[in-house]
Amino acid sequence: MFKPLKVKALQDYKIWVKYSDGVEGEVDNFVGKSVFKPWDDYDEFKKVYIGDHGEIAWSDKIDLCPDSIYMKITGRSPEQVFPKLQTEEVNA
Repeated sequence: MFKPLKVKALQDYKIWVKYSDGVEGEVDNFVGKSVFKPWDDYDEFKKVYIGDHGEIAWSDKIDLCPDSIYMKITGRSPEQVFPKLQTEEVNA
């Protein structure tokens, strides 16, 4: 299983993430949506870190699933990242 190893905030509300399998890249499109309202202050956005459970976090109230970020970076679907999600009919 891949895990995020490093994360850093970039300009224009983007983050860069590097994963244990060597995948790395940038993602964006987070700003100003519901729980992300604190990010209106860019200094708050820059506080990104990897949490104790591998989540990409800014606080105990704002975190993102590392799997969804991985899929955004790679362009892979959940079924491609997690082959066990496919049904037997799809595999037949």
